[in-house]
Amino acid sequence: MIQRFLSVIAAMFLLAACETASTSSTDAGSSASSSSGSSTASSSSSSGSSASSGSSAASDTASEAEAAQSELTSIGSAVYFDFDSSELSADAQATLDRQAAFLAGKPNLRITIEGHADERGTREYNLALGERRAAAARDYLVAKGINSARLRLVSYGKERPAVAGSFDAAWAKNRRAVTVLN
Repeated sequence: MIQRFLSVIAAMFLLAACETASTSSTDAGSSASSSSGSSTASSSSSSGSSASSGSSAASDTASEAEAAQSELTSIGSAVYFDFDSSELSADAQATLDRQAAFLAGKPNLRITIEGHADERGTREYNLALGERRAAAARDYLVAKGINSARLRLVSYGKERPAVAGSFDAAWAKNRRAVTVLN
């Protein structure tokens, strides 16, 4: 009986480890701000003016997050890789240097590094390759002084292409690691 129970628990952990994320961090961020907005709205009916200051603080936080994401996008949030590689090019390192400087100036920000691959190869292979690409970007940022506790990795493999199509230019844009704010 205990062996069967342990087998079920092990199977659940295995399935959880193989699961890919189904929502992007921007979706999670908008739902978090929606839920905080709804809790603020419910408290406004009972506490009057104190809720309006909470609503103002929530919108200030949302504005700061949008400004930070915009700044990250302007300095470069994606680094690109060669075919079947997780090695950082000189261009990728330059982009990560700008990201490290940005993150060093904003110590409270947390990020997710998403690893991606082009459509060629099996799902499992591309998930592993995406993981190696995200890890390469993370390791570079950590070497530049960014605390690893602020960084989260996720691999989407070939599941979320930036450019649809089966041609060289599309594949080149899909072989990437993308940094997004949590």
